[in-house]
Amino acid sequence: MSQLNYSPDGKYLERYADILINFALNQGSGLKPDEVVLIKVPDVAKPLAWHLQKKILEAGGYPILRLIPTGGFDRAFFEQANNNQLNFFPKKYLKAEADLINHQISIIADVDPYELQSVEPQKIMQRSQTVKPYRDWLTKKELQKKFSWTIALWGTPAKANIVDLSLPDYWRQIIKACWLDNDEPVIKWQEIKNQQKALKKCLNDLEIEDIHLESDDADLKIKIGANRQWLGGDGNNIPSFEVFTSPDWRLTSGWIKFNQPLYRQGNVVKNIALTFKKGRVVKFSATKGKQFLEQMLQVPNGDKLGEFSLTDARMSRITHTMAEILYDENITNNTHVALGTAFKECYRGDKTKLTNQDWKKLGFNDSAVHTDLISTANRKVTATLANGQEKVIYENGRFTIWNP
Repeated sequence: MSQLNYSPDGKYLERYADILINFALNQGSGLKPDEVVLIKVPDVAKPLAWHLQKKILEAGGYPILRLIPTGGFDRAFFEQANNNQLNFFPKKYLKAEADLINHQISIIADVDPYELQSVEPQKIMQRSQTVKPYRDWLTKKELQKKFSWTIALWGTPAKANIVDLSLPDYWRQIIKACWLDNDEPVIKWQEIKNQQKALKKCLNDLEIEDIHLESDDADLKIKIGANRQWLGGDGNNIPSFEVFTSPDWRLTSGWIKFNQPLYRQGNVVKNIALTFKKGRVVKFSATKGKQFLEQMLQVPNGDKLGEFSLTDARMSRITHTMAEILYDENITNNTHVALGTAFKECYRGDKTKLTNQDWKKLGFNDSAVHTDLISTANRKVTATLANGQEKVIYENGRFTIWNP
């Protein structure tokens, strides 16, 4: 069988769907009867869509299947759309959809990762701004625990080629990372969730005020902020081995470099370096893709920190870069930050009672972008605790405060 026609064995796809439906949804507890699931699947991943629909029906849910055409449709839209069309937002339609669905499953399957490379970055950012209200509606439902989402990857020849893997080897990374080689993968993910729960308790019990990230390529200070909590392992990404929080963006200071490329919307940005002052990026550089990085930073609040994340090498099964943020942000021994919107779920109190002004006062960033920037360099993370004590919590790719 040629690589172009390669697809993993059906047993792996059934296990994949089982994880996404019966573990990932509802923050790691699985689909409940009578819930509505919107499935967004590129047409090349149709074999997985078949299993997803089957698992939803077996669980008593209601699938809404949306096959997304590949082969240049996105590029054609941006090349042909005028300004009014870029700003078109079918509010009634999308609001009705947001009100209807309880969950969303999105499958990434890039047949041409560079499809949008020739598109002006400003157009892409403009479109992101246009559709932001839809994401805000879903975020509000998520904070009320009436909506959940998950993202997973379908291997394509183009992505495998970028990281110098054959398509079967690329899929072997997916199979290993998602525990599809386990006869009971849902049970395995529940075990991982429990491990992450224990790790998060260790972090949250410390009552961390500030973080100091140090290495040969970083000297960054981050204010965690009031009433924050560390999250992870709740099914939003499959796979996910990271723990993260959304800091108070206003007191970020220092500099940081990233040794892993950013693959985003048809663009590649390499060797990114950022300098922060009073919470904003005041200096930036990249050896490739600098124009795209600049446009991203110019999106309202796209130059502020929205996330700080750490992955323990003992937990992750990802051993090779995959040219996909979903995997590269979970590779063994990585620290990463995200520019743009924060995760409001990281607030420790009652999220449903806070106004937009309250979120601003707490230093939760809000933006149409959320872009993860990744490094696999060895780094030391020192926390300053509420009692003034300093404690090293992460070093050489492992948490020093937790043993699995």
